[in-house]
Amino acid sequence: MPTKKTTKKPSQALKLSYEECVEELEGIVEKIESGEIGLQESLAQRKRGDELIKRCRTILDEAEQELRQINAEGESTDE
Repeated sequence: MPTKKTTKKPSQALKLSYEECVEELEGIVEKIESGEIGLQESLAQRKRGDELIKRCRTILDEAEQELRQINAEGESTDE
């Protein structure tokens, strides 16, 4: 019998790195597509996936802001 990988709680999504979120998302997609889990669990995993996607977007937005700030600082020192 395959061992079940435990899914992190929703509040823990805020602590995950981008790479950890993507890895967990890939696992969720794999489980759903393979039919490994039933409908109810698929819906729960979908909600978890939404939380992970939101976390990824937050991380990417923060990185984009940081890059804009770095570029702006670089442009102001060039003048």
